[in-house]
Amino acid sequence: MAVACSPFAADAATVTIDVRDATGQPMPNSVVLIASPNTPASALKSGGSYEMAQQNIMFMPHILIVPVGARVTFPNRDRVRHHVYSFSPSKKFDLKLYGKDETRSVVFDKAGVVSLGCNIHDAMSAFIFVVDTPYAMITDANGHVTIPNVPAGVVTVRVWNPAIRVAGNMLTQSAVVPATGLSTTYTVHGK
Repeated sequence: MAVACSPFAADAATVTIDVRDATGQPMPNSVVLIASPNTPASALKSGGSYEMAQQNIMFMPHILIVPVGARVTFPNRDRVRHHVYSFSPSKKFDLKLYGKDETRSVVFDKAGVVSLGCNIHDAMSAFIFVVDTPYAMITDANGHVTIPNVPAGVVTVRVWNPAIRVAGNMLTQSAVVPATGLSTTYTVHGK
């Protein structure tokens, strides 16, 4: 699902990307971002409802994409208390202990990856990916995304996955999106 309503311009195209590891295996749960200088200013909306729940002693979903300025709620659906935090440069916060059926919220005002943890349950982890583009999606089980309505022209494609062993866990590459669309595969080496 795309983050925000994408513009329906005459020069918009569909981009399909497959993300593979060095052995050719799909890389599910990779975030694919496309930045275009031709993106209309009105394309990115921070409205909407975004939720990172605690349920079954896990964060759900494991990866959440939100636009800059989004408010994310953190409902606790477990019978135990949680203490959600992040020390990430793009958003540091600390939601002190709270129990079942209680909810806290945080506004994410800077683009970047926000790693989440729970001070009570060390095995709990998740990521909120705060984006400044409406063209961002998570790859499916086959490592595939289809992003519609991307402006034709030169774009920057970024692929993020916690298993990518480079600075920031992100690969960046330029691409040209023709008006007829783009279909490509990104292979991650050094995973």
